Amino acid sequence: MPIQIILETGSKAPIYKQLVEQFEDAIRSGKLKPGEQIPSMNDFAVQLGISKETVKKTYGILREKGLLVPQQGKGFYVAEAGEASKPRVLVLFDKLSIYKEVLFNSLAEELGDKADLTILTHNQNLELFTYYLDTSLDKYDFYVISPHFPLDDRTQAAATKLIARVPNRKLIMVDHWLQSYTGNYGAVYQDFENDVYDGLKQGLDKLKASSCLKVITLPSSLYGPMICKGVDRFCMEYDIPVEFMNAAPATVAPGETYLVINSQLDSGLAALARRIKAQNLEVGKDVFIISYNEFDLNEVVLNGLTTISTDFKQMGHTAATMILNRKTWKVHCDFNMTRRGTF
Repeated sequence: MPIQIILETGSKAPIYKQLVEQFEDAIRSGKLKPGEQIPSMNDFAVQLGISKETVKKTYGILREKGLLVPQQGKGFYVAEAGEASKPRVLVLFDKLSIYKEVLFNSLAEELGDKADLTILTHNQNLELFTYYLDTSLDKYDFYVISPHFPLDDRTQAAATKLIARVPNRKLIMVDHWLQSYTGNYGAVYQDFENDVYDGLKQGLDKLKASSCLKVITLPSSLYGPMICKGVDRFCMEYDIPVEFMNAAPATVAPGETYLVINSQLDSGLAALARRIKAQNLEVGKDVFIISYNEFDLNEVVLNGLTTISTDFKQMGHTAATMILNRKTWKVHCDFNMTRRGTF
């Protein structure tokens, strides 16, 4: 066999994982050619001085990945080019929102038929996330994970420890970057505090003329505190009156601008629109609205809903590029204001 297997006995990675990774690298790099026979389980176990069960587990994982094929009575062979060359990708989102759908569709469109995609949702639940990792590790070439979990220190530390189980070369974080975890993995992310600052700055002319910026942060907004911190810094720097609230106010006043931090078109925005209408005011003329996060329907909502948003299509496209190139890096996605009729 034209590759040299090197086992690190002091490594935290089990022997079978080390073997799987070295076989994968050899097959992907062409050191092991399609159709080439590999040693029998017994011979390989003796050669490396390890148990036959460890070799059996290794070969089983490589077979599941489509990299090895058995031939009755002959042994195992490297799979022919084609399906075996397709990377297997597990997408682990926290939930399927409108914006995750945009991200996923962009990822899937860019990958096309060049990769096999599986998508699961962990619902920001560490137990469910642990289960998915337990049942999927070693079965995929890439793990595209949105690491959205409660922001308390204990949960964040636990999430970081779990994500560390994924080999760096297979890991791509999307939408949020857990910077507490260091390594040469991929990340395609938004920076909630600094992005909202930069996004609002693109509307500075209008905001300076507004009587007040009122920010509606719904309880369901995981990153609301980070976003509000960026808003507060922006308003302090440019001397813009600001008020934070958890629901649409009972009354609105002409000249006010509202920033609605919502995960989708939910009750916060709907309630605000009803209040404005009930007072015979006109959105975009008397009262102004900016919504957080962009997707296609915003073009027709309230005759055009102004947004500040990361570029979810760019996020999916960039993650797909990393997968197709089998090389990961860290990218901060564009974040822009899209002006429409409400502002």
